[in-house]
Amino acid sequence: MTLKMQKPFYVDENKRWFSKWWPENVPYNTTFEEKTLNELLDEQVEKFANDNFIWFLDAWITYKQFQDYVKSFATALANLGIKKGDVITLYLPNCPQYIVAYYAITRIGAIASGINPTYQPVEVLHQFDIIKPKMLIVLDALYESSIKPIIQESTIEIVVYTNLVDLAEIKGVKKAIGKFVKKIPTGKVDFQGALKFNELLKTKAEVPKVTFDVKEHPATYIMTGGTTGLPKAAVLTHFNVVSNAKQCKLWLGGEKPGIGNIGILPLFHSFAHTIVMNISLTIGGWIMLFPTPPSQAELCEHIERLPCKEGLIYAGTEILFKRLAVLKNIKRRFPGVMGKLILCISSAGPLHEPVRDTFVKNTGGRIVEGYGLSEAGPAVSAGNLFGESPIGSIGMPFTGTEWGIWPTDDFNKGPICMGNPEDKNFGIEHTGEICVSGPQIMLEYLDKPDETETTIIEYEGKLWLLTGDIGFMSQDGTIEIRDRKKQLIKCKGYSVFPKEVEELLMKHPDIGEAAVAGLPDEECGEIIKAWVSIEEDCDCSPQKIKEWAQNNMAHYKVPHSIAIIGELPKNLIGKVQRRLLQEADPIWKKKYRKSK
Repeated sequence: MTLKMQKPFYVDENKRWFSKWWPENVPYNTTFEEKTLNELLDEQVEKFANDNFIWFLDAWITYKQFQDYVKSFATALANLGIKKGDVITLYLPNCPQYIVAYYAITRIGAIASGINPTYQPVEVLHQFDIIKPKMLIVLDALYESSIKPIIQESTIEIVVYTNLVDLAEIKGVKKAIGKFVKKIPTGKVDFQGALKFNELLKTKAEVPKVTFDVKEHPATYIMTGGTTGLPKAAVLTHFNVVSNAKQCKLWLGGEKPGIGNIGILPLFHSFAHTIVMNISLTIGGWIMLFPTPPSQAELCEHIERLPCKEGLIYAGTEILFKRLAVLKNIKRRFPGVMGKLILCISSAGPLHEPVRDTFVKNTGGRIVEGYGLSEAGPAVSAGNLFGESPIGSIGMPFTGTEWGIWPTDDFNKGPICMGNPEDKNFGIEHTGEICVSGPQIMLEYLDKPDETETTIIEYEGKLWLLTGDIGFMSQDGTIEIRDRKKQLIKCKGYSVFPKEVEELLMKHPDIGEAAVAGLPDEECGEIIKAWVSIEEDCDCSPQKIKEWAQNNMAHYKVPHSIAIIGELPKNLIGKVQRRLLQEADPIWKKKYRKSK
């Protein structure tokens, strides 16, 4: 059902009201079919068999070729004794093997779980201890340094290894590979009985029939810090991931055969898992897949050279869009890029107005801010991709998703604001915890019943996910995030949101990036510290920044101390890591770490 928009809002049969920001071509309600990931794959292959699905190192894989790989590899897994419920972990960078393995694993009812390929051995073992995998699929170049030292301490019984270019070589483009990877990394895998990925692809496809309840059976375990910051595995069912892909498809305007999707974000991360991998399949598009992030000039060259006439989806973090926004002479150097980045979503942090506006001006693209978390598939909301969209908010909830604001101290008090016509508690003075409900909400945290119980709550017959994010709802139905619940700074009795202080600091003309965190203090409870990177050739000092802050912020928000550093530390998807800075600070170390 497509709902006709009225402004500023109107009420539907369920007494929900709608914002002026809701896209006119996106329905609020729909049905979510109970199907497996591979039923979705087979449906799409029937429609797009000969269309391209993956581009990697100048090799193309069509939908039908991809399905053939999946069926052969799934059969091989079954022949090796992999059964429904077994866990297979993927320690791979972005490559077609990752996507083939993921769909093959889920086709036979096993459970896929990706690992950050930059993890060190102890970090890898920690994830092994949580998810207890039976099989490991690993890049040969990563085995000796990161897996061999710890594999005997794990539950892994079978190892499958692959080289980055294996499927590209199968496609007959070996001579072209050198253009993209100057030296193909390789390595020795000496695990007894280790099997080569490409050899398993030669298996005759005879996939065993496996049945399971899609609402209860996991498709993937995705690692998350959750609301506590401690590593856990979010259990996403087939119903969760298929529903979330459909929600994204509707928000992108429906099926879009031939549209490209830039795959720079790592596939092990929930953002790329859905917005790059699963959504490309769901809309009939193709993935422009990169093993490592290309330079902005290289990316533009690929956009010009590859068949992008239907346009491109680009999911990323603000830093990726900022790099394109400031790329000099892009219109003159790469005229073929203009207007092709038509559906861009920035997430994992705020999208600031100057970045958005410069990106649009420099590329002719369209970009909005999105919001999500691993426990929700991860996609929850985004701005309007087809009309006016507010800056500073996380937009509107996707089709089938409800959200509200709850008290941070006690969920049982009931909601502060649900976005119903009778609600009055709008605005920043009614800040609380953002909670969401919908078909994408995870089943549980793996083997963490207590944390599951305090994170997924029943209210009026529906399950609600407490996100751990603090925010408020505006009268137009959008939500603005203030910060994470666990990162709230308590200074002299005031509640200070690091994100707000960061955004204020970044209004300083010489500050490029800012990170803010609390440090323990006996007198104040916590004091505010800011780490900033500054623009080149500027006359800026911590004292001058502090004086500026005193003139532009409430007194309790002014950082107690400011450190000017180089580039702020970020994770693999480009999200600033406040906690690394916080825990490296001498005040934090003195308070929380034992002296050697």
